Order: sequence, then C-alpha cells, then structure tokens
Amino acid sequence: MSNLLPMIARSIVAALFLAPAQASADTALIAVATNFAPVAQMLAPRFNGLTGHEVTITAGATGKLYAQIAQAAPFDALLSADIATPSRLIDEGFAVPGSQFTYATGNLVLWSADPALIGPDGPAALRASELRYVAIANPDLAPYGLAAQEVLQALGLWDAVQPKIVMGQNIGQTFALIDSGAAELGFVASSALIDRSIGGSRWDVPASLHAPITQDAVLLTHGAENPAALAFLAYLQSPAATALIAAQGYGAGP
Repeated sequence: MSNLLPMIARSIVAALFLAPAQASADTALIAVATNFAPVAQMLAPRFNGLTGHEVTITAGATGKLYAQIAQAAPFDALLSADIATPSRLIDEGFAVPGSQFTYATGNLVLWSADPALIGPDGPAALRASELRYVAIANPDLAPYGLAAQEVLQALGLWDAVQPKIVMGQNIGQTFALIDSGAAELGFVASSALIDRSIGGSRWDVPASLHAPITQDAVLLTHGAENPAALAFLAYLQSPAATALIAAQGYGAGP
C-alpha cells in the first residue's frame, strides 16, 4: 500500500531538505492517535524547522478521528493506531489510494502506579481478589483498548475482569485513570512509560497475546495536493524520524 506516497513525497522532501529556507511554505493539519501524540509533537517542530512548512497536531482516539474525517473535518493526514482505519478511509474515498504505510508498531504494558502491585507474574495481579478497578482504553475506539481486551481473553480472564473495567476514551485517558489511582492498574502504551520519572510497577505484555498493534499513516483527500502534508509523511519515514520513534518505545515500521 506504500508505493505511491513514498515515490512522490520522498522526492519532494529531499528537495526541501536541500533548500529549507524556501520562499514558499505551506501548512497542514495532522490527525494523530492519542498514543503517538507526544512523539508527533516532538517531530513537528523538527520538521517545521527543516522544511519551512508548518504542521499542527490534533490528537484523539482513532475511532473518533475517523468519525471526524468522515464528517469533513479539515485534516490533511492521519496517523492512526491501526491498519484498518486508514484502509477504510481509502475504501470510502476519504483518503488517497496508495498512500498508506506503517510508521510504527506499538507495545502494550500492564502498569500500576503502585511499585509493589505488579510482580514478575503480571496475570497474578489481574487475578487478585482484592483488585477493584482495571483501566483499559475503549476497545470500540482505541486499538490499544482492543489489544487489552484480546490479552484478557487470551489469559482466560475476560469474564472475571470485565466487571472491574473502567474505560478511557483513548489511551491517554486510560493512563490518567491509573496514574491518579482511580484504577489500581491497567493497560497502557509502552511509550507512555519512557519517561524514567514515571515509577510504579509493570509487566510487558507478550506480543503473542494480542494482534500486532500496527500503526499506519495515510494521506487524506483534503490534503492530497498539500505539499506540507506530503512532506511530513515522507519525513515520518526518514532515518531521523524513525530513530526518534524507536527511542520513544515503538517498533519501527517496515
């Protein structure tokens, strides 16, 4: 799916890298899945300074972003938390065929703000009878929430844990529920725990317990002729961007 965009956009961005002080600059509005928003906010000023273009980041749950795009929100590109949403947008005419590509793969972590709550056997913490609340992102809106549901089902714990579940509308809200103590533990993106000042206890969920959290980007029809949107998606695939993405707890795209 990644044939058209890289050929066009990489040539554009290569020229921009050679002439960042170009006289003409464009702006683009990029919709970004909540889990990736902090990284996108790091990438945006680097891209802006390099190219002279200006991109603005708007974050939300992938499902909500899809609904906004379908209702003609003026986004130029989408950085989704899954593969299905960009594909659906292409099928429905809201995104440019051939522009979809993987920019990152996510990792799921069971996390508690309590340093003693989660031991080496992560599922044991979920089985504890005294456990009151488990936070996950809404599986209908957030791919990380769907992955959390798949993990609980794979462990045979879904029926037992489901009455204890509290949901965030996105993975950022889910982190906040756990961080505030509203939930004793829950499933978050590994990238949320990169900051070493964030303590607590964790269990890195084996990837075999859920479908891959493959995160794809796509050029939207609103931005089909927007040089800033094209260049930003190409920059997302550059060595500098992929190195930063990896440093923030993600697997690199293929």
